[in-house]
Amino acid sequence: MDEKGYMPLLQYNLQFFAKDGPGGERTEPASQKKLEDARKDGKVAKSKELVSALSLLSLFLLLKFYTASLGKSFINLFAEVYNVFADTVNDSKIEFSAVSALNMITYGLKNILIILLPILLVAVAVAFVSNVFQVKWKITGKPLQPKFDKFNPINGFKRIFSANTIVELLKNILMMAIIFYMAYSTLKDKYNYLMGFYEVSLNQAIVIIGDVVIDLGIKISIVFLIIGFADLLYQKYKFNNDMKMTKQEVKDEYKQMEGDPQIKGQRRQKMREASRRRMMSDLPKADVVITNPTHFAVALKYDNTVASAPVVLAKGADFLAAQIKEKAKECNIEIVENRPLARMLYNNVEIGEEIPQELYQSVAEILAMVYQARDAGVT
Repeated sequence: MDEKGYMPLLQYNLQFFAKDGPGGERTEPASQKKLEDARKDGKVAKSKELVSALSLLSLFLLLKFYTASLGKSFINLFAEVYNVFADTVNDSKIEFSAVSALNMITYGLKNILIILLPILLVAVAVAFVSNVFQVKWKITGKPLQPKFDKFNPINGFKRIFSANTIVELLKNILMMAIIFYMAYSTLKDKYNYLMGFYEVSLNQAIVIIGDVVIDLGIKISIVFLIIGFADLLYQKYKFNNDMKMTKQEVKDEYKQMEGDPQIKGQRRQKMREASRRRMMSDLPKADVVITNPTHFAVALKYDNTVASAPVVLAKGADFLAAQIKEKAKECNIEIVENRPLARMLYNNVEIGEEIPQELYQSVAEILAMVYQARDAGVT
């Protein structure tokens, strides 16, 4: 209600017409993921006018070399069907029926299709190649799925008064003006030439009309081709502009792809705890624990039936090293202090890996001492 006490009849929110997305203005280029998602949804930058122009140009170029043969084929087909029809009607022994008429029509349509087949194949091939040239090859059925947001009157209102609609309107007006001008100028130049049809045969008239139509079609197709390439550049610019993202969208997408840092940290912590529990459960199998003595602790196991060299079962630093030593004492595992060897094993060998060859001698001496003490019954 305003100052005078009147209630407005229509309330509207300008946010419906805002181009910016959540998180501010769209200033960031589209990410690869967004482009791939748009491609899966059938959203690509392509020009329908370019496809139409290439199809028309190939069609008229084909007709330029095929008109005479095409006209002759149609005349021969007409004569053949007409003669069969005349013979059927005039021959009293042959009963003309709906079935025979249908057979003649089917025969004529089948031969017309055969005559036009090269033109149809070229048109389909050119349309396919021109689409692949613009957007590469990727099949998706999502554009065929119904979208209920298209029934939203607000979205429809925005599409009607969008810049894209204005560009399409201007483009169509330009194309219609070009077609009208070229048709008018061509027919005006050929007026006297076309008025002499009554002096030529049917075949010559077909060739003359074909030449006029084909020359006009080629000229229009070339102009449309230029418009099509310009439209393709505009569609690419518009697509890239529409695909832009806000800074917040970039952040949200990164979190979605990489995961929330806090969640990733929690996941890594759980993995470390699981690995630590597994490591401590394997520790009782160790033959010896080599320490720093306070900073590092590495547990080794040697079984020549399983590995060719001693394997690191567990390792840790500081607090974890103290836990390893405590567990080793509980399990009566020999603890040997060797600062350089403990540091080298901790920094260079991962859990489950065999020790490197250069440490064989040092570790072998320790294991020999441990085995001798074990055999002697010393703990």
